[in-house]
Amino acid sequence: MSVPANGLLVTVAPTGAETAKADVPHLPTTPEAIAETAKACRAAGAAMIHLHVRDGEHRPTLDLTLLREWVAAVRESSDLIVQLSTGGSVHDPLDQRFQVLDAEPESCSLTMGTTNFGDDVFSNPWPFVCDLYQLALERRVVPEFELFDLGQVHAMRKLLDKYGVPAGGKVHVDLVMGVPGGMNGTTDALVAAVHDLPAETTSWSATGIGRSTLSVMLASLSKGGHLRVGMEDVLTISRGVAVESNAQLVERAVAIGALAQRTPLAPDEARELIGVPARA
Repeated sequence: MSVPANGLLVTVAPTGAETAKADVPHLPTTPEAIAETAKACRAAGAAMIHLHVRDGEHRPTLDLTLLREWVAAVRESSDLIVQLSTGGSVHDPLDQRFQVLDAEPESCSLTMGTTNFGDDVFSNPWPFVCDLYQLALERRVVPEFELFDLGQVHAMRKLLDKYGVPAGGKVHVDLVMGVPGGMNGTTDALVAAVHDLPAETTSWSATGIGRSTLSVMLASLSKGGHLRVGMEDVLTISRGVAVESNAQLVERAVAIGALAQRTPLAPDEARELIGVPARA
């Protein structure tokens, strides 16, 4: 299968680990809600879903039973690529984060370094990054390299030099921009990061957190990149207006992509793009 040259990978990150359900009642935090979200976002033009799992009290969790339940819920309701976050929440211990791969996702996030995350610290020490990447290679789970700053761009170079490219032969990156403590959500920052990406990089997307959402989206499209959107990253659709659903954010990304003459990739096209095997 060939990937259209003007194709646009839209990833949806519907929940995250930071927003409380009590503060945002329509945040999807159950398997049933995530199944409905996956179906609606697929119809809107998404090809991949990035999951943080919640428990029965709507709290972030890395419980393996629940991880598997959420993966199954998405697979039963859509053909989206299932990507699990290995970051969990900023409070999850490193050793528990490895078990995300036991839930057998097609893809996983792989953050390339430690980042100040507001008042907290998102810990990703170099030995942990290396061990997680080697486990992903062993399990043939395709990583999406999450880069929060330019130092992490260079760490990715070091990792690929030491261990080689992922199992599918592709290297897909997501630039996470606008996090307090990470790189700014600006065109200048995006251009600098893209300029320094390793030559092995075959595709990249960008995520703008909060008020940087639109500026990062437009900058990514102008540089030929792809997009990640969702309620993990932004909770307003415009100043003072709350997001109604994740599908609404996907629809906006697709509409803006159309202005740049980019067409949403179907999940199987996206699998080809990032090196994930076709679903049986």
